[in-house]
Amino acid sequence: MTTDVHPAPAPAPTPLSLDRLVELTAATARDVRRGLHRIHYDAENRWSVRLHGDAYADVWLISWTPSQSTALHDHAGSLGALTVVSGTLTERYWTGGLRERALESGGGAAFPLGHVHDVVNLAADPAVSVHAYSPPLTAMSYYRVDGTGALRRTHSVLTHEPEPDAVVLDGVPTRADAP
Repeated sequence: MTTDVHPAPAPAPTPLSLDRLVELTAATARDVRRGLHRIHYDAENRWSVRLHGDAYADVWLISWTPSQSTALHDHAGSLGALTVVSGTLTERYWTGGLRERALESGGGAAFPLGHVHDVVNLAADPAVSVHAYSPPLTAMSYYRVDGTGALRRTHSVLTHEPEPDAVVLDGVPTRADAP
């Protein structure tokens, strides 16, 4: 299993570390592979269900059919991690420029504070992933790369859902249900 943890993460308002979140998503992914959690697929919208939630962390199971994605976003004041249960997801992430990496079954990534990324299923087959956030998600900010190649925040939303569906209007990602 390959998990990419970014160096020197900023302190966060949680007693859980990035390593602990990676362990949590990996253990939950093993449970999913053993059939302990039901998975649903929706061709229109990503399906997700919260498997665990307490004062310190939320754990989510998410299915991705081909072409489903999020927009570039961060997790506000939460650390995060994901483990791919099955299939392959592509993460586009910002490190002074937009980079891309494939996250294959059994692999994953960890997200320190300030990590901006987009996750997409570019494969022909569905994918399933487990995500954990600590403290539990309360907000997310969305971004775009402008004409000069700089990252620009477009807006923020309050949410208790992992990577809520976003649509793009005039090149600016926005929540599908935003006023």
